[in-house]
Amino acid sequence: MNASVPPTAVPDSNRSSVAAPCIALVGNPNVGKTSLFNRLTNLLAKTSNFAGTTVEVRTATISLQDRPVTLVDLPGLYSLDAASPEERIAGQFLRGELPERGTPSAMVVIVDAGQMERTLFVVRQALEIGLPILIVVNMTDTAAKQGIRIDYKKLSLRLGVPVVPVSARTGDGFDALQDSLAELIAPSKLPSLSIADESCDTCGACPYADGYRWSSTLAREVTQTGPQAADKFTVLADKIFTHALCGPFVFVAIMLAVFMSVFSLAQYPMELLDGGVGAISNAVAGWLPAGDLSNFITQGLIGGVGSVLVFLPQICVLFFMLTLLEDCGYLSRAVLVVDGWMRKVGLPGQAFVPLLAAHACAIPAIMSTRVIENRRDRLAAIMVIPLMTCSARLPVYAMVAAMLFPHSPLSAALLFAAAYLLGMVVACGVAWALRLTILPGNAAPLILDIPPYRTPSLGNAVRTAWDRGIAFIRDAGTVILVISIGIWVLSTYPKLDEEVFQDRLVQANAAQAEVSGGQPLDENQTELLRAQLGQEYSLLGRSGKWVQPLFEPLGYDWKTSVGVIASFAAREVVVSTLSILYGAGEEDTDSLIERISTAKRSDGSPAFGTATCVSLLVFFVLAMQCLPTQAVTRKETGSWKWAAFQLIYMTVLAYGFAFAAKQACDLFMS
Repeated sequence: MNASVPPTAVPDSNRSSVAAPCIALVGNPNVGKTSLFNRLTNLLAKTSNFAGTTVEVRTATISLQDRPVTLVDLPGLYSLDAASPEERIAGQFLRGELPERGTPSAMVVIVDAGQMERTLFVVRQALEIGLPILIVVNMTDTAAKQGIRIDYKKLSLRLGVPVVPVSARTGDGFDALQDSLAELIAPSKLPSLSIADESCDTCGACPYADGYRWSSTLAREVTQTGPQAADKFTVLADKIFTHALCGPFVFVAIMLAVFMSVFSLAQYPMELLDGGVGAISNAVAGWLPAGDLSNFITQGLIGGVGSVLVFLPQICVLFFMLTLLEDCGYLSRAVLVVDGWMRKVGLPGQAFVPLLAAHACAIPAIMSTRVIENRRDRLAAIMVIPLMTCSARLPVYAMVAAMLFPHSPLSAALLFAAAYLLGMVVACGVAWALRLTILPGNAAPLILDIPPYRTPSLGNAVRTAWDRGIAFIRDAGTVILVISIGIWVLSTYPKLDEEVFQDRLVQANAAQAEVSGGQPLDENQTELLRAQLGQEYSLLGRSGKWVQPLFEPLGYDWKTSVGVIASFAAREVVVSTLSILYGAGEEDTDSLIERISTAKRSDGSPAFGTATCVSLLVFFVLAMQCLPTQAVTRKETGSWKWAAFQLIYMTVLAYGFAFAAKQACDLFMS
């Protein structure tokens, strides 16, 4: 009995031809589907979500024989059944059950020439949908090196559909592919196809009764194996990269290199962006008359956008490096190395990549948990991801390190490392606690395809970095902009009463005269006093004084309390807030550190002693101070209760650890 019988054309009145045909690309993860899509579209594509879901899809319009055709790159999937949100949405789209996205005219199913038995399973399911189909056998160059030979004519005969061998990495076979795509959407081919088996009965004993047995039988019929030239390298590399002892050291070294690349390569673009935003702000301030309108545009609007853009290079570089690691085949092996450690605390190995990405920003990291199929595991990862040190925490770390160790770079670097380590250790502890309480059970067993080692695609890495950067600006930037505007309003209104200011100015001049031999405050000192009093008189300042008793056990005065309150919208806001409250210009970091270091409380004690600095650092390591992250958590979990739980548990955790840190420092220094 043959492995399959050629399908027959069957009209389908439910599907109608469209002026601009749509071709959907379908295939398993790691079959090179995205690389093929990028080569066909010359990296010109846009990324969006299916309506009402978090499932991403990439689309682009290409020209085939002077005819516009839309390509849709569906997420990588192992089945068209509803095992994951991606598989469910992809199946609905292919069956025409998502009218808001339209109905595809045809399908291109990509299979791996070196993994025919596994990747042909999706072909069987795709044939049953009834759309015109083209099978693309990718990675033919890699398969040839492994001694694998495929009878493409026989495969096409068995399936009853065209089969095209290509290499998305080298471009071999793409001329034939484009011709086949044009033929696929020709008007004569648009009637639907449905797979049929005239010789199959319903006993369930033949190969057609089980898709996996069907794909296994077909793969054996059309492939032959010979000497495997590439196996020696693969075996040797895997002995090192996945070894129980060597693997973790290699993993740490590679991740260290990635982080060094992120910070070193992103340094100059970040400085350029920061300088550009500052130049634009100064230019606009010069065009507009001084007043609230000027401050609103320069501080609220431009400053809000700038606070997002300045971290964009780090995010793009991180995803660029991760894509290279994924394309070359190492990232899957890294997941194997860390899976054992993570499973002990209730996290799946697939959470490794989101946790790694969280060191740039928690928002795309939470979005990337979509690769975790099990909902329990996905929720556990989302709950602990914000504990990783993101880029927005770095200004706070730098400020505290400069206050504690102004003349010791080594001590400051060790403080940075300790802050990163604290977040990781606490994340593991929280994941373990969740496993024992509200998210019981162990992480799902790791089922992972290990791709062969390949030369990574720089174009694909650039495309991924670009997509993630745009997604960050779109999803986080707009929220941060709104928050920045809100902070500006709260810190500006109500306006300082002039009589109140004059009374305080008289007091300040009298105090200044006592220490300077009768010399009153100069113009700059007077303006700084006005700015400080304006902050104190505003809603934000009044809120700080109102909640200051709550933060007193942590060693914070009312000004620091204002900074902490502001930081719950966006962590980096605390630096600019403290700079105004302590009388330094927003761009004068050295002056800020000096003023904070020498600031006194009303009783004459230092406002930022060692215990207070350590407490502040611990609080910012663990607190959930990013409303955009909360919005993304709600979006990815589908409920505000998980976002609220995340905010509450992290705030309680931060307060408790900060209180313990202050008490320990006080005890140690007493």
